[in-house]
Amino acid sequence: MANAKEIKRKISSIKNTGKITGAMELISTVKMKKAQDLALEKQEFVLEILKMFLQLEKSMTDFPLFSEGEWKKTLWVIVTSNKGLCGWYNINVLKSVNSYVEETGEEMEYITIWKKAAMFVAQTGGKILADFSWEFGDNIEPFFTKGVIDMILTEFMWGKYKKVKVFYSYYVSAITQVPVARDFLPISQKWVRKYLTKVAEQHFDLDKELAKNEGINQHEIEPSKWELAERILPIIIHMMFFDILLEWKASEHSARMIAMKNAKESAHKIAWELTLKYNNARQAMITREVSEITAGVESMKDV
Repeated sequence: MANAKEIKRKISSIKNTGKITGAMELISTVKMKKAQDLALEKQEFVLEILKMFLQLEKSMTDFPLFSEGEWKKTLWVIVTSNKGLCGWYNINVLKSVNSYVEETGEEMEYITIWKKAAMFVAQTGGKILADFSWEFGDNIEPFFTKGVIDMILTEFMWGKYKKVKVFYSYYVSAITQVPVARDFLPISQKWVRKYLTKVAEQHFDLDKELAKNEGINQHEIEPSKWELAERILPIIIHMMFFDILLEWKASEHSARMIAMKNAKESAHKIAWELTLKYNNARQAMITREVSEITAGVESMKDV
């Protein structure tokens, strides 16, 4: 009976684990949806920025952001999660970082976002320029990304880094996240236009919207177009980095949702197998007791 009781305790423990992982799966699903909704809220803003960019594009020449820095060092921004329980999410991103280190042999420094990235750089002996692990929560707001992007832009425009790369997990779907090493700076006017157009055309008829701006270039603009371009471009860069963080957060919650779903299903499977084992043990115990009673009755008949 002791064996059956032990199995029953294990069944109870596994079922409780299944309930916890099921609840975590639901929480991650809600948070993933919230991150997706945040990505959609900026559509009208992107459209207006695109209109301004197209007017100012010819004035955006010789900007520091369009050419590589003077130094040979590279600034790498690594974005991971702060917590575990998300399957291979962090491992895949950090593997891609390791691969680039081995392939390029570049002199580099790091900006880390969230604890797993900071731990990885510290363990591999890398130099951390800044760690923003405690700046972000589950709710990604543009205000909180400002400190990161301001540092990136300042360091790059001072010519301290040849280029800036961002390592993060790209959200493809709820079940697919792909580790990405994205060239972030320097950037080209062609890439900025492509990015803004791609985002805006998903929700607007661009030909119709841009037609409303015809003739606006006939007006005199104050301050100058170059001064406006100087202010608009960092806003666009900030928005692009904000998009990366939204992709990262959606990927993290998706990975955790799938990991918890798999854990829940595994718990149910183990509980089922243990239940069968418990039933067999209980049946064997009952059979043994019946056999003992029957043997006792038979032995009394011989007396």
